[in-house]
Amino acid sequence: MKNVYFIGIGGIGMSALARSFKSKGYEVSGYDRTPTELTRQLESEGIPVHYEDDPSQIPADRNETLVIYTPAVPESLRELRQVQDSGYRVVKRSRALGELTEGQRCIAVAGTHGKTTTSTLIAHILTDSAEGCTAFLGGISKNYGTNVLMSPNDVVVAEADEFDRSFLQLHPETAVITAMDADHLDIYGDLEHVHEAFRQFASQVSGTLILKYGLPVSGKDTGARILSYHSERTEADFHAENVRLGDDGFHTFDLVHPSGVIKDIRPGAPGWLNVENSIAAAAACLCHGCKPEDIRKAIGCFIGVRRRLDLHLNSPSLSYLDDYAHHPAELATAIASIRQMFPGRRLTAVFQPHLYTRTRDFADEFAAALSAVDKLILLDIYPAREEPIPGVSSRMILDKVTAKEKVLTDKDSLMELLAGEKIDILATFGAGDIDKYVKPITLLLKPRI
Repeated sequence: MKNVYFIGIGGIGMSALARSFKSKGYEVSGYDRTPTELTRQLESEGIPVHYEDDPSQIPADRNETLVIYTPAVPESLRELRQVQDSGYRVVKRSRALGELTEGQRCIAVAGTHGKTTTSTLIAHILTDSAEGCTAFLGGISKNYGTNVLMSPNDVVVAEADEFDRSFLQLHPETAVITAMDADHLDIYGDLEHVHEAFRQFASQVSGTLILKYGLPVSGKDTGARILSYHSERTEADFHAENVRLGDDGFHTFDLVHPSGVIKDIRPGAPGWLNVENSIAAAAACLCHGCKPEDIRKAIGCFIGVRRRLDLHLNSPSLSYLDDYAHHPAELATAIASIRQMFPGRRLTAVFQPHLYTRTRDFADEFAAALSAVDKLILLDIYPAREEPIPGVSSRMILDKVTAKEKVLTDKDSLMELLAGEKIDILATFGAGDIDKYVKPITLLLKPRI
């Protein structure tokens, strides 16, 4: 193969693969529906991207071209139909990732939330300790400004995505499972089928499986050694004790593990959830063979992942965070972390629901999570790959929210609405295109500090 062509190249996982193939010397190009900051970065790195569904853009030599596509693109896309009907080798993103990790010492992180930060932190620990790794990440590391790291050794860190059962293409040596909540019910149907897929993933782990304490996976599901972690439960093999919260919202804790204690770990990313992410990452790295002191040092200089409790402004009078949370459990965890970081302060949240099916399936749970804020600004649903579902709208959530102040608005009115708001703490949440507003909101609020 000389060419690698991506259909849906702007996705976070797809762009990581594109950058990887580019670094190996392949001719890389691709299609995406809309320009984004990520696609513009790919173009600046020498990867051509176009935004019209145009089969003539596909490399003509089918014998020298590998086509990788994301299942998020519609089957009716002309480019996808063209390559499927014309003899190209066509694989899903998950299959390409599986092939790239085959035969490597793979550390994979799965879970319905927490996997991006945990996998990025594992990759950072390995890189900071000078062992190095190749890493395919589901977010942009703030330490490295990218979602892919390259190394000549055989260690690979991969985010194992449960969407479309993608993670079943991976056969890791070490794996972490952070959560097994009901999600992607358009794929799985119900929670039991979600659990079934995670147990199948567990069966494919060859060495050590690190589970969040209490998840429904047992020794009968896998031949791997099972260890547990938790931020609070002392029964877990890896857990925190002597936790201290600083005035700046950052925690310090001691990590208890089967061979001893690592004292005074202070994650460089704020929030209680990053204590838990740090425990999971440290557990994976200890099992991999990293030195405790290297782990403590690396966690301390880890500054997080873009759009994961991403702190853009922080002062006693005004703070602004942005987070990718788009599932009720993620929202509840993120809001609880913000409350703990900034006790007693007024929290205004902007939330953009992601997918009609997810809104339909979890309207009650979204409303319960969002009721923990002081004021909710709710946007219209971001459809992503879906067509509208009759009767499904953001109002399904709004009507059930019990917060004293709540309002439904559209994206075009958001900045004007925020300009008139008295803000103490503002958090924006969502997996759609709400990230386009992060910079304008920061610029709007910065003069108030």
